[in-house]
Amino acid sequence: MEFIKGLAAVPKKTWYYGGAALITIVAAVIGGVMIGSSGNKQVLGEEMTVVRTAVAESRAASEDYTYPGEVRGRYESKLAFQVNGKITQRHVQLGSAVAAGDTLMQIDAKDIVQIVNSTSAMVYGAESQLQLAESNLKRYKELFEDGAVSRAQYEQYLNAYNLAVAGVRQAQAQYAQGANQLEYSLLKADKAGIVASITAEVGQVINPGQVVVTVVQDGEREVEINVPENRLPELRAAQGFAVTLWALGDTVMDGKAREIAPMADPITRTFKVRIQLLNPHPDLKLGMTATVTMASSAAKEVVTIPLTAIYQDSDQLAVWIVTNDTITLRPIKTGNIGKEATIEVLHGLQAGDRYVTKGVHKLKEGQKVRVSGEAL
Repeated sequence: MEFIKGLAAVPKKTWYYGGAALITIVAAVIGGVMIGSSGNKQVLGEEMTVVRTAVAESRAASEDYTYPGEVRGRYESKLAFQVNGKITQRHVQLGSAVAAGDTLMQIDAKDIVQIVNSTSAMVYGAESQLQLAESNLKRYKELFEDGAVSRAQYEQYLNAYNLAVAGVRQAQAQYAQGANQLEYSLLKADKAGIVASITAEVGQVINPGQVVVTVVQDGEREVEINVPENRLPELRAAQGFAVTLWALGDTVMDGKAREIAPMADPITRTFKVRIQLLNPHPDLKLGMTATVTMASSAAKEVVTIPLTAIYQDSDQLAVWIVTNDTITLRPIKTGNIGKEATIEVLHGLQAGDRYVTKGVHKLKEGQKVRVSGEAL
């Protein structure tokens, strides 16, 4: 009450001037705040992100496909025993030069020798039976001519003679078969060449037809590569191939596709292709590592951009396009990665489009930017 009475005692003139001063101060503060806010908005509006950009350019380029390969012989003989048994001797090493008829391996032939001895005895017995049948036939033929025996008796001994002849032939055939088996216990080279691989060792029991030695015949050398099925049309249309060898430095040899496998490999799902060397190097060796380059027959227009311009959102690749100082995100489809950290753009970017080259993950859709030579 005393405070209220004190206020009532203040002169009205004092209230008037004091209120005017208070209103002036409040107005000044509010005005300053508004001016400050307006000034801040103006400053923020002038701050634009600086980006480095480039203009997309298309160029004619041919796609080159490179495949690793291995130097192989055009004719390779995969040799195997025709009988089963235990390997007792190996006469060659990897890289050994062999001539036609050279013995490469030998298996234990004791059982085969016993078969040969048995069939030899059968031949001797059959020949003895034949001699006896022949003597009987001769004697009974004379008796039949003299009328001492009937025709039936004579024909009986004639039939016995024919059976003896057949028995000799059978025994001789069995003996020849056994002799062949004995010959098959030696694995021999059918052609001159070089031993490229050995897949069995002494002491190993092998089955008939099991490949144990591979001999590359003397003659042409080729390069074997594996090509995915989506590249077969370009390969068939290719005019030629450039073949380089890691061991021979910068030597480049010309080649052409001689053979394309009709079916894909069941494991790699690629097709084996043999590249014939048109000008083979004199120092060419089997097993050398080769690189085969196939140039595409038709050139196409491609746009190449640096990898730093790629913006990846989930599984989609895109680039930031600058239009009237505003950026928009455009999806693209990419192709092969080139040299110097670049990549081809197959779809989504046209020649003349301006795109952001660096700092792409700091930008937002619809953002205002300022183009400059400096990166973010």
